[in-house]
Amino acid sequence: MGAIEIDSLSKRYGNVRALDSVSFMVERGELFGLIGPDGAGKTTLFRLLTTLLNADEGSAKVDGYDIQADYLAIRSRVGYMPGRFSLYPDLTVEENLNFFAAMFGVTVDESYDLIAPIYKQIEPFRKRRAGKLSGGMKQKLALSCALIHRPSVLFLDEPTTGVDAVSRSEFWDMLAGLKERGITILVSTPYMDEASRCDRIALCNEGRILGIDTPEGIVRGFDKRLYGISARNMFALLERARRVEGVEECYPFGEKHHLVTSEEFDIERFKAEFSDVEDFEIVSVAPTIEDMFIKLMKR
Repeated sequence: MGAIEIDSLSKRYGNVRALDSVSFMVERGELFGLIGPDGAGKTTLFRLLTTLLNADEGSAKVDGYDIQADYLAIRSRVGYMPGRFSLYPDLTVEENLNFFAAMFGVTVDESYDLIAPIYKQIEPFRKRRAGKLSGGMKQKLALSCALIHRPSVLFLDEPTTGVDAVSRSEFWDMLAGLKERGITILVSTPYMDEASRCDRIALCNEGRILGIDTPEGIVRGFDKRLYGISARNMFALLERARRVEGVEECYPFGEKHHLVTSEEFDIERFKAEFSDVEDFEIVSVAPTIEDMFIKLMKR
């Protein structure tokens, strides 16, 4: 039995289908990532699994408990860190932590060993109001509060959005430490580069799951030849490359455009066709999770 079991879960808001028959399982002790843009249905799924919303169709279990019939049992077993900072800004760091401990009938001392690697980084500021903390410190406080009752399953909804790169990396190091303690973690993120820190990932868009595998397995599913192209006038290059025979897709990707090609593509003929383009360059590149995500979206 998995820590999270989801079977054909659906949710609508009026005419908008936020979740469209989603099914997957998260194993116990797994760090599982939901990867997708805003509007993919990640937050709706989290709210269903943490019993804050009721599903229109389908079912799910968290730690063996049904999200509708056993919602009280689930709430005592899960930790939830929503995407938007939701602690009390007028309370100090210490007061917020004590408040959430009291809500679950525990004390900070009882769980200090679990939160210590995280909380010690902000403990020197325990008398500071939460609303005055930096983004990275707010993140650490919110995670400490979500862990204070020793949950078996942890839900983190886009926890690194709006946080600097260093704090993002530190946060994922913290999650790795929590995973070693046996906590099951379901985390969502719009950042494709964070997917590699997960055991498995689900690519999602517009309420649907596009694919589930390990990060390496997702990339292996990209079965087309891929090139990176660049030139002085990148926009003109993009428009022109899309019209060439053998080019299936061409899209901006960092400092280059990524060129997805078919069997008919001839790289020498392509180079010759663009010989008049200033600073033109084409190189073979390895696919990424983002390339696979774009491919799956266009199915």
